[in-house]
Order: sequence, then C-alpha cells, then structure tokens
Amino acid sequence: MLTLLTYPRHGDVFSLSPFCVKAGLLLTYAGQAFQREDLNDPRKMPHRKLPVLRTPGGLVPDSDNIRRHLEANGTDFDPGLSSRDKAHAQALIRMAEDTLYFHVVRDRWVNEEVWPTIRDNYFGSIPALIRRPVTGSIRKSVRSGLDFQGTGRFNDSERTGRLEQDLQAVTDLLKDSPFLMGAQITSADFSVASMLQAMRSTMVKTNLVRRISDDPVLSGYIDRVFKEAVPLS
Repeated sequence: MLTLLTYPRHGDVFSLSPFCVKAGLLLTYAGQAFQREDLNDPRKMPHRKLPVLRTPGGLVPDSDNIRRHLEANGTDFDPGLSSRDKAHAQALIRMAEDTLYFHVVRDRWVNEEVWPTIRDNYFGSIPALIRRPVTGSIRKSVRSGLDFQGTGRFNDSERTGRLEQDLQAVTDLLKDSPFLMGAQITSADFSVASMLQAMRSTMVKTNLVRRISDDPVLSGYIDRVFKEAVPLS
C-alpha cells in the first residue's frame, strides 16, 4: 500500500500543511488506497520537506511530483480541459502555492497572536526548557525567508491589498460555476482549496481566518472541493 508521509492533522483538518492536504486530496480523488504516517521532523526526507509518498518504487517527494506520479499511473486531473484551460489551471496553482501560501506562513509564524500556539503545537516534543530558544531560531529563519520571498517586506495595508486582489480573482471565477475551471473539479481546485482551507484553519482566529470563514463564496467553495474529492480522514 502507498504511504503518505505528512505533518500531523489538526482537529478535523487532514494536516496543518496545505501541501500535505493537497497530496491527500490527489490520492483520494485518484482512488488510491493509502495510509498516512505522521512526522514532525522532515530533515531526512529527500527535499527536507513534506509531503512525501512512499511507493514500491521508492519515495516521491513534493505534492507536485506526487501528482505527476499519479498521472503517470493513469489519473487525469484535468479531464476535458483544452491546452489553454490547462495553462490557466497551472497559473492558478502557482498563484496558490507561490503567493497565497506565504500569507498563511506569515499569519502563523509572524503574528504574535498565533506564535505561542504554533510553538507549543508544532514543537511540543522539544523539552520546555529549551523550546523557546530553539523555536526562536527557527522562527527567525522563517521570517528571513518571508523577507527574501517578499511577503515579509510589505506593511499590513500593502499585504492585505495584494491578498484581496488574489481572493477577488478566485471569487470572480466562482461566480458562475462551482469550481475554478467550470462544472468539474480540476487540478487547480486541489491547490487553491487546500490553501484557502489553511487560511481558514489556523488555530487562532486571526483576521485572515475570519476573512475566509466569513466569506460564503470562498468557504462554500472549500467545502465543495473536499466533498467532491471524498472527505479525508
């Protein structure tokens, strides 16, 4: 059986990592039987990240590579889409994973309302005596990464404005159809819905959590995608 190496779940959410959630959705939609194995420390993994799929042929790291692996074994995540539509779907995936994702990271790692909860939930296995200095160093590295990527350089108003543009783009695509590319779920939905769910499921009710939770279009869309793909357990 396939084994998905993933970060642990959080309540009803398959994993705190939207990329692990995406991988779970892809496997479920593909009809693949799999078991999960929860990890907190991915440093021994090929990319030092999760998710990773353990297969009879070896490890497949990264949610995008997991998708390609499933496609190579017969799953079509974009049935009926033209080449132009597939290009559009790919652009939406990159918007979700290379832009929206960093709003999630900032909300969890930089927001002072959230950080103590993240520290004690993500790193509860670290002895309390050294947890603050160890996690403080990790947090500093995450902050540096956000600055390098760019999201960490904007003030709150600038960052919110950029986020709202992306959320509005998603909302506009959902005005006349249940999914981003029309009546049928596609690859774009697995990435975008996973990222929006991550925004909605941070363990402290931040402005970002409320922004998604209180939006009937975006929240309804998240729920539709997870229902269509068969709820993850």
